[in-house]
Amino acid sequence: MTSHVKFGIDRLLESPELLDELKGRRVALIAHPASVTEDLTHSLDALIAAGVNVTAAFGPQHGLKGDKQDNMVETADEVDPHYGIPVFSLYGEVRRPTGQMMSAADVFLYDLQDLGCRIYTFVTTLLYLLEEAQKLGKEVWVLDRPNPAGRPVEGTLLVPGHESFVGAAPMPMRHGLTMGEMGHWFIDHFGLDVAYKVIAMEGWKPDEGGTSIASGYGWPADRIWVNPSPNAASLNMARCYAGTVMIEGATVSEGRGTTRPLEVLFGAPDIDAKAVMKEMHKLAPDWCEGVTMRDCWFEPTFHKHAGKLCNAIMLHAEGPWYDHEAFKPWRCQALAFKAIRRLYPDYEIWRGTDFKYEYTNDVLAIDVINGGPSLREWVDNPSAGPDDLDALASADEAAWVQAVKPHLLY
Repeated sequence: MTSHVKFGIDRLLESPELLDELKGRRVALIAHPASVTEDLTHSLDALIAAGVNVTAAFGPQHGLKGDKQDNMVETADEVDPHYGIPVFSLYGEVRRPTGQMMSAADVFLYDLQDLGCRIYTFVTTLLYLLEEAQKLGKEVWVLDRPNPAGRPVEGTLLVPGHESFVGAAPMPMRHGLTMGEMGHWFIDHFGLDVAYKVIAMEGWKPDEGGTSIASGYGWPADRIWVNPSPNAASLNMARCYAGTVMIEGATVSEGRGTTRPLEVLFGAPDIDAKAVMKEMHKLAPDWCEGVTMRDCWFEPTFHKHAGKLCNAIMLHAEGPWYDHEAFKPWRCQALAFKAIRRLYPDYEIWRGTDFKYEYTNDVLAIDVINGGPSLREWVDNPSAGPDDLDALASADEAAWVQAVKPHLLY
């Protein structure tokens, strides 16, 4: 079946004019397992087959092959066994491409499937690539792909001074942009002077949903989902991730070590999931809308609470219960933390500063993840209610929507 939506890689391969622009130039590809064409050929194979002179490849976090299962596991540089080209790791010795790496090509094709969330590190990888390309006079093309979480924007803006590899700039957790659009915002925000081109998608309509097979509220319903990272195993995960990723800063389980990681609000051996759900609906019923929650049980095979039976809340942002506009994953996750705090006032929810999240020091992982302390402080303040967090976030969300409006391509 021919897709109604053409991704950037497919548009490039079908365009003699664009391929001509690459003739006689050394090309590098930044890719992972979800960097595939419409017929699921990997972009590296497809570009080389099309006669593009690919002289290097780059792998982001989890590697070009996507074989690194856990978070914060580094990948080494290697040589591709089929093509004999260097494969540089942007999540090993360095996060930022070195001058030596950049010297391997003239044009850099960024073809990473993103999840639409600030903390997903491929966003930061794009910024670093643009900054290094500016220094060395290189060209960057983004082969655009859908934001599977669609256009909705949610969360507080990262507070200046809280930048990290999971927080490139003052953006909210759920940013609502494609990577092509994000590149335009980076260039504007940081005043970059870099040769930049977006190979835009054709037919992507992020504001249309159930009635149109082509859109699927962000993800085209007729395109196969390929994991961009090992724990991004479904569209449901992509929709929930802007909330559930915060659990990485908590002591409760995000479901790593199970087959449905990052699709739960928490899992723990010593928390009653039904009681937490009841408290959530009592505190802020509108933050529980657009999604179905059910209590479930799991025993992680590795990671937090490995080998222990955990009670959990599973999120289903899919099927007949899903409402794209109503579902607010960031607020929903914040509410789960708040409910746990109210039911178990002495529970140690947050991982301590001894847990160095993404190479930070002396800062709580939850604050790194959320780009500042406001969410944690709200959870821990007994007198702070849903309206208080909503007021903080709503102002930031509105400011972001205005800031990025000029950069929207779809």
